Amino acid sequence: MKKIISINSNNSPDFEKLALEIFQFQAKNNAVYKQFIELLNIQPSTIKKLTNIPFLPIEFFKSHKIVATTNKIQQTFLSSGTTGIQQSKHFVTDISLYEESYLNGFNYFYGNIENYTVLALLPAYLEREGSSLIYMVDDLIKRSKKPKSGFYLNNLEELAKNLIELDKKGEKVLLIGVSFALLDLVETYTFQLNNTIIMETGGMKGRRKELIREELHQILKEGFGVKEIHSEYGMTELLSQAYSKGNGVFECPPWMKILTRDTEDALTILPTGKSGGINIIDLANKNSCSFIATQDLGKTYANGTFEVLGRFDNSDIRGCNLLLLK
Repeated sequence: MKKIISINSNNSPDFEKLALEIFQFQAKNNAVYKQFIELLNIQPSTIKKLTNIPFLPIEFFKSHKIVATTNKIQQTFLSSGTTGIQQSKHFVTDISLYEESYLNGFNYFYGNIENYTVLALLPAYLEREGSSLIYMVDDLIKRSKKPKSGFYLNNLEELAKNLIELDKKGEKVLLIGVSFALLDLVETYTFQLNNTIIMETGGMKGRRKELIREELHQILKEGFGVKEIHSEYGMTELLSQAYSKGNGVFECPPWMKILTRDTEDALTILPTGKSGGINIIDLANKNSCSFIATQDLGKTYANGTFEVLGRFDNSDIRGCNLLLLK
């Protein structure tokens, strides 16, 4: 993992070299990914460039066991899902890879976690088991070593009181929450915060009508009295996260990279500035699959940042249906 974390840019030759090494390893040792590549009639030995790597449709995490090692599974993360909807399962054989990735990722964007009081408002995730987000935030809370750090489930009054007191003292605070819960908070209390980062993790989880990002962020900015709303972009199937410090523009840590694919031809990678399906390279995911085609639509920019524009209703990626039938 040290080799992965030490990469200083996802546009560097080192990133591409390591990504190609991990691809060859996973193409050989990940049975599902190997079969997917075979169904596409692609010879792994012919892949010499990052943009030629085939990306595994994220749907496979619902129907197959995606692992590239025979090591014992230490943790199984489950996606949120309504009744009757099959959940994604991410089998993690080395939980330290996840811990190193999110700790170094947070430090890369925000500095040492010990500088923050972490207040978490994540009821939708706390109400189920196996959330990778809860695992991460729980660990950040513990590592912050601050007495007021913690989860605030159904306790908005105490949360509001602590937020105001800590901010007035000039202490750095991270309030991380699911969208609907943050809206509940600002509908009950009004804030004028100067030292607090408000970070939304997306999603109404069926509790409220969905809002476009600009509308959601405007309500939250006014309610918390802050200039920007930060966002976290992560998935059950990943071990790394991207962060936005405002305007919905995300940046990846150096060991993670976003590409966009043609919505009509899933094997064609688009140039920067073009909207398409989001493909994610997550080098930390070396024991699972580091090359995932998501159901999100997005746009990448020349400086490596990206935006999330929406989702596919139905993603049909060439090779996907063949393998799902097996």
